[in-house]
Amino acid sequence: MAEQKKGFFKRLVSGLTKTRETIAAGFDSLFHGYDVIDDEFYEELEEILIMGDIGINATTSILENLKKKVAEQHIRRPMECKQLLIASIKEQMAVDSTEYAFENQKSVILVIGVNGVGKTTSVGKLAGMLKDEGKKVILAAADTFRAAAGEQLTLWANRAGVEIIGGQEGQDPASVVYDAIAAAKARKADILICDTAGRLHNKKNLMQELGKIYRILEKEYPEAYLETLVVLDGTTGQNALSQAREFAEVANLNGIILTKLDGTAKGGIAVAIQSELDIPVKYIGVGEKIDDLQKFDADAFVNALFDIDEKKLDDSEYLIQQ
Repeated sequence: MAEQKKGFFKRLVSGLTKTRETIAAGFDSLFHGYDVIDDEFYEELEEILIMGDIGINATTSILENLKKKVAEQHIRRPMECKQLLIASIKEQMAVDSTEYAFENQKSVILVIGVNGVGKTTSVGKLAGMLKDEGKKVILAAADTFRAAAGEQLTLWANRAGVEIIGGQEGQDPASVVYDAIAAAKARKADILICDTAGRLHNKKNLMQELGKIYRILEKEYPEAYLETLVVLDGTTGQNALSQAREFAEVANLNGIILTKLDGTAKGGIAVAIQSELDIPVKYIGVGEKIDDLQKFDADAFVNALFDIDEKKLDDSEYLIQQ
């Protein structure tokens, strides 16, 4: 497992290359271009953070935190505050715990998100990860709107080695969830993961659809803990933040799965989403393989973002916590 985590960290470092070029390169010129910490220094720092898709709220908090620490510690030279800045970014992204409630009790995970963000793929990877942890997992193919969504999920279910309850194209998603609940009860499943359609262009329909699914879960499976995760595409930057806001209006979101962080210059959006919406990023994806989805860890993410030399720190700093 430790080797797998190290491998994931290396993929994360590689995947965040473009984001690092945007943010870290700006930092290098900033820290080497100024002799003193003044208003101009802070203004340029603010611009670098916003250009890196870190978002207005997160940037403001990071700068306020940094200014406070610089004053408290009587720091004068820019290079002396670089570590404080990195620590400040980590604080913005910190998740209370990576021990999630649904892992330790009978649960239903409802996964929502617009088409094309990697939702079905994330459901399959999450199923594989939970199965590897010894959980009995069942998938519900409740995205009956998109053609071939069920076939795609079946491929992932086979890859992950878990059972799937499918529906026909155009079938009422709530009826698929109903059948999946019956199967989960009969087979004594630990976790039921439901892949649902997400169509933001008609929020009223989406709200009705989710409302119906929530009512069925409440009525038929009240003993199960309910977790709702939204999948967002990291390559879309601020658009991912807008989508998260819209989904938060129609569903009680517990967390975010941020996909496609490999090869995007917009990896800073992970900081923005957490800060702006106060919804934790719980998983991140950096590739197509089944083990390319891992629990999010702020320290590891920021270390990868700045490519902090792994050899200089204790390995535990780098491992994505399980």
